[in-house]
Amino acid sequence: MNTATTPAAAFRIQESALNPSQAVVNQRHPAGEPILFELRHGQTLRIVDLEGNQAADVLFYNRHDPAEHYSATDTMQRQGGIYLTTGSVIRSNDGNPMLTIVADTCGRHDTLGGACAAESNTVRYALQKKFMHSCRDNYLIALQHADVGLGKRDLVPNINFFMNVPVTAEGALSFEDGVSGPGKYVEMRAEMDVWVLISNCPQLNNPCNAYNPTPIQLLVWDPA
Repeated sequence: MNTATTPAAAFRIQESALNPSQAVVNQRHPAGEPILFELRHGQTLRIVDLEGNQAADVLFYNRHDPAEHYSATDTMQRQGGIYLTTGSVIRSNDGNPMLTIVADTCGRHDTLGGACAAESNTVRYALQKKFMHSCRDNYLIALQHADVGLGKRDLVPNINFFMNVPVTAEGALSFEDGVSGPGKYVEMRAEMDVWVLISNCPQLNNPCNAYNPTPIQLLVWDPA
């Protein structure tokens, strides 16, 4: 399947009707930092790319059974494509809906590129880059400090919101300049109580963010 030409690769732009002044959470999250928080069933989360082309590496876990977590395989298989956008249902390893993307002004998000780590820094860039800060390190730091029963063994392939990773006709991944821009956002409604684990990517070696990690904005609304 040539993913570059499938309908699932199309951009589906949808503005949100939610008012930021009515959000129960509205906080700026620093560049390069992790965060773990609870999102309750029916609540809506918006992640805003404040300055453009900043990757937000995100994982989701069932709040009451962390063994159930986001599954890239189930999500891609059930929707018949590799990119996430408006209408995409984010599914768990049990096949259950975890969240639904209800608004998206970026239009396409990556499910294949994974989180940067010491190993990938070495392979992609240089041996001396091994010990630079990474999303995998961010995940571990957040989980260590949260003490919610999640640890290293619970880290699985993640979603890269705002990141552009096209697949070539030969099936290779290509890390390209972002398709996002300042103020673009993705918004999703929780279909169950979930833990949200975010690494606001600290990567300094990838030109996608102009070698300059930037903040994101996190907003949460209660159901109407």
